[in-house]
Amino acid sequence: MSSTYPDLTGKTVVITGGSRGIGAQTARAFAAQGAKVCVVGRDQGALATVVADITDKDGAAIGAVADVTDSASLDRMRRQVESQLGPVDVLAAFAGGQGFPVPSQDLTEERWRQVIDSDLTSAFLTIQAFLPGMLERGRGSVITMSSSAGRQPSQANLAYGVANAGLVMLTRHLATEIGPRGIRVNCIAPSSIRTENVQARMPADVQEKVAATHPLGRMGTTDDVARTALFLASDAASWLTGLTIDVAGGRITQ
Repeated sequence: MSSTYPDLTGKTVVITGGSRGIGAQTARAFAAQGAKVCVVGRDQGALATVVADITDKDGAAIGAVADVTDSASLDRMRRQVESQLGPVDVLAAFAGGQGFPVPSQDLTEERWRQVIDSDLTSAFLTIQAFLPGMLERGRGSVITMSSSAGRQPSQANLAYGVANAGLVMLTRHLATEIGPRGIRVNCIAPSSIRTENVQARMPADVQEKVAATHPLGRMGTTDDVARTALFLASDAASWLTGLTIDVAGGRITQ
C-alpha cells in the first residue's frame, strides 16, 4: 500500500485485536504510511508474525501481549508503548469478534457477559487507558470497531449485536464529550469480510451466496477496512467525528 496520507508518517498507532485479520492488515497499512505501530493481542506468536511482516519492509512496529478486558494489563501495555514508541496519536480499538450464532433462549448469562466484555467493555477500557494522555496533549484520533450486526438484526448472537450497537453509541457520546478538547472518535462497522478465518471456516459456495447479498456483489476484504481506518485517522478526516462508517458493500443502515 503506497503512502497516501503523509501526515501519518511518524505517528504512534496502537491497534488492539492486531494479531490477525482486520487488525493485522490495519497495522500493516499504517506502517506502510510511515507510522510507528504497536500491535496488541494475546497470541505472542501471531503478533511476532505481523511485526515481522512490517519490519521486513523497513516499517516500525512492536508487539504487545495484553488482555483488553483487564485495565491493569492495558496500563502495562500503554507504558510499554509510550516507552518504546512515544505518546500515542491514534488508537484503534479493534479487539472483539464473538459473533458466533446462538439462539437467544440458549444464550447463558456467562456467555452474555463474556461477549459484552470482549466486544464492548474491552473498547471502553482500552480508550480509558490512552485517553488521559490524548487529553493532556489536546490531540488524538480514536477508532472503534463495531459490526453490521450492531446496525441491524443479523444471524450473530444477541449479545454480539447489543455490544456492537453499544460501540456506536460509545463512539457518538465520546465524540461529543471530548471533541472540544481536540480528540476525534469514529467507528467502523464492517459487514461480511473475507478474513483468513472466514476463508478457512466458510465453504466457497456459502461465500458466494453471502457476496450476492451485497449490492457490490462481493464480500469485503481486510484492505477495505484498513483503508477506512487510515482515512479516519488522517488529516483528510480532520472535521469528522462521531461517525459510524458502514464498510458493507452497499448494505447500508439508515
